[in-house]
Amino acid sequence: MDSDLRRYLDELVDAARDVLGDDLVGAYAAGSVGLGAYQAGRSDVDVALLCAGPLSEADKRALVARLRHEALPCPARGLELVVYRREVAAAGSPEPGFEVELNTGSGMPFRRTLDPADRPAVDGRFWYGLDRSILHQSGLPLLGPPAGEVFAELTPADLRRLLIEALSWWLALPTPPDDRPAPGAEDAVLGACRSLVRHRDGVWLSKVEAGRRLIDAGDPAEVIGRAVAARHGGPSPTGTQARAFQHRVRAEIAGQPGDQRR
Repeated sequence: MDSDLRRYLDELVDAARDVLGDDLVGAYAAGSVGLGAYQAGRSDVDVALLCAGPLSEADKRALVARLRHEALPCPARGLELVVYRREVAAAGSPEPGFEVELNTGSGMPFRRTLDPADRPAVDGRFWYGLDRSILHQSGLPLLGPPAGEVFAELTPADLRRLLIEALSWWLALPTPPDDRPAPGAEDAVLGACRSLVRHRDGVWLSKVEAGRRLIDAGDPAEVIGRAVAARHGGPSPTGTQARAFQHRVRAEIAGQPGDQRR
């Protein structure tokens, strides 16, 4: 972890403690930081905070005010922060269950959600259960006990359902119909790679590491290799390539081999 990121995370925890006091019982880096794949200039900073009980409306708004980019500048593209009650983290639920969701940074649209009911269904409700599953395996403690002790794993049935929902959400996004490179298609392909590795091998890897594992296992090397190369400045896969691979992955996870598209 570079010094700017380490300093930012320390300041974030201090600011959250100023607002929540003893109600703040844990703080964990997730996503690329937790998985050891943070890429300065490209990656977001994903953080989960744990609170002892429900937060008041005033505390939620105060936390957003202290942690938004304008008050605490994020050195990455942006901060994706979610606050959970301790009991929600321990429940292994597939539901969103958050107290506060905050997206903020110089490279991402601002989002503040103070109640899961206000989260638009079109934006997906699968993210949170999957993120907590990643935290269970690889959350990096910034405050509090090890992440595996406080974030429960999903049941196999819930995990499969959320993986399928995530792939369906990605497939519903518009993509160019021709054979030109489709910017952003690499994220769709590599996200599908990570889901497939979790389904097959029971482990969460970074997106690029998951792609490389699948290439080594004999999966479609052209589209995956192109997606990995795009992370380093190469052309993205085409929309047609990305969608065909996503359909194949979704079919395998859903147990529908006859629906796979190569």
